[in-house]
Amino acid sequence: MNGIPLFVVVPLGAAFIIPIFSRWIKGFSDIAGNLICAFLMGLSIYFIQNAGQTQHYFVGDWELIDGIPIGIMMVMDGLTILMLLVVNCIGFLVSLFAVHYMSRYTDKEKYYTLFMLMVAGMNGVVISGDLFNLFVFLEITAIASYALVAFGVEAEELEASFKYQVLGGTASALILLGIAIFYLQVKTLNLADASRVISSLSDKTGMVFVGVLFLTGFSLKSALMPFHAWLPDAHPSAPAPISAMLSGVVIKVLGVYTLVRLFFNVFGLQNMPAIQTVFLVLGTLSMVVGAFLALGQKDMKRLLAYSSISQVGYIVFAFGLGTPLGILGGLFHLLNHSVLKSLLFLNSGAVVYETESRDMDKLGGLIHKMPVTGTTSVIASLSMSGIPPMGGFFSKLIIVWAALDSGHPVLGGIAVLASIITLAYYAKLQKSVFLGEMTTAFKKVKEAPVLMCIPMVILAIVSIGLGLLLLPSVKDSLLGPAVQVIQDGLKYADKVLGGP
Repeated sequence: MNGIPLFVVVPLGAAFIIPIFSRWIKGFSDIAGNLICAFLMGLSIYFIQNAGQTQHYFVGDWELIDGIPIGIMMVMDGLTILMLLVVNCIGFLVSLFAVHYMSRYTDKEKYYTLFMLMVAGMNGVVISGDLFNLFVFLEITAIASYALVAFGVEAEELEASFKYQVLGGTASALILLGIAIFYLQVKTLNLADASRVISSLSDKTGMVFVGVLFLTGFSLKSALMPFHAWLPDAHPSAPAPISAMLSGVVIKVLGVYTLVRLFFNVFGLQNMPAIQTVFLVLGTLSMVVGAFLALGQKDMKRLLAYSSISQVGYIVFAFGLGTPLGILGGLFHLLNHSVLKSLLFLNSGAVVYETESRDMDKLGGLIHKMPVTGTTSVIASLSMSGIPPMGGFFSKLIIVWAALDSGHPVLGGIAVLASIITLAYYAKLQKSVFLGEMTTAFKKVKEAPVLMCIPMVILAIVSIGLGLLLLPSVKDSLLGPAVQVIQDGLKYADKVLGGP
C-alpha cells in the first residue's frame, strides 16, 4: 500500500533531477529516464498480485473521520493496476526507443523532463481517488504533451501543438466547470464518497448537467468523433515516441479511463440509459468515420492517427453496451490497441528515421532493407485488423459477440464492417511502405539501430501473445479484476471506504 505514491513521486522527482545533473554528466538523461521507466514498469508488474483487492493510501495520514474522507486519497484496484501496467510498460519501451531516435533533436534533456512529467501525470490520473487531484494530474499530462508535440519547433509541429492546446484547453475548461458544479451539488470531491451522495440525491438534474460537461470534456481528450479535430495533426507532427504515447496511452488514460471510472463507479451508468446511448452512438460514429478517413490518407502517421480514432470508438462502444462481456471486450481491446498502436507508431518512427519521409506514395519495398521494422509492422497490422489468431481478433470478436448478445445486431454488423475497412487501410499501408518496388532514393536505407528495434520486437511478441489473456488463469489475474471493478459500479464506494 505504501508503494502507491511512488508511481507519482518517482517520475516527478526525476523530472526535476534530470535537467540538473545532465549539465555535468553526459548521457545522464538517457540513463536516468530509462531506469526510472524500468522501475515504474517493475512496480506495476509487482502490484498485479493485488489486482483482486482494493487498497488506498491517505496522503499526509489524513484518514477517514466517521467513515468520511477528509484528505487526499490514492486508490488501487483491478482497473487501476491494469491501466498502470499499460502506462508504464509502454512508457519504458518508448523511452528505450527514444535513446537513438531523439538524438536527432536538440535538448534531449528537456525531452526526458517532459516525458517524466507526462508519465507522472498519467499515473496520477489513474491512482487519484478524488476529482480535483485527477484534474491536476490530467493537466500535468496535457501541458507536457502540448510541449512534446511541438518539440521539433518546425511550423507543422507548432501549428499542431497550438490546435491541440486550444481544444485541450477547451476540454479542461468544461471539465473544471463540471467539477465546480459537482462540488456544489455533493459537497465532496472524493470519488467514492461522492458516489454515495449522488445515489441519495432526490433531484439529479444538476448531476445530469455535470455528466454532459464531463462527457464532452473527456470525449475531447479521447478524440472521439466529433471531438477529434486535434488528433490527426498532433499525432503525426509529434516525434515518433510521443506519437506512440499519445495514441497508445494518453488518450486512453485522459479520455477512456476517466469516462469509465466516473460514469460507472461514481454516477452509475446502469442508471443513466441516455448516457449509455451516447456512448454507443459516439463509439459507432468514431469506429466507422475514423476508418473511412484513414482509408484515404497518404501520410503514414496520419493514417495511424485516424486509425486511433476508429479503434477508440470500438472501446467506447463496448463500454456503452454495459454488459460484462462488453466490458471485457472494451478492456481487452484497450490493452490490444495500446500495444499495437504504440508498435505501429514506433515502426513509422523507424521509417522516418531512415528515410526522412512519411509519404506512402514515395516509399515502398522497405521490408528488404528494414526486415525487423517491416515484419513487426505486418504483425501489428494483422492484429489490429482482427485477423485470427492475433489478440486483436479476439477482442473484436468479443465486442461483436457482446453487441449481438445485448440485442444490438445492427451495431455488431457495423463493427464488423469497420474491421473490414481497417484491414483495407492496413493492407494499403503495408503495400505502399514495406512491399512493392523500392525507389532508387532508398536503395541505401538500412535497418534502424538496435535500441530502436528491441522495443518493436518486444511489442510484436506481446501482441502475438495477447490472445493468451483469455486463458482462465491469466484472465482471472489481470482482466478479470478490472472487469469486476467496472461491473460492480457503485459498489466502488463500499470497497474504498468500507461498509455504509
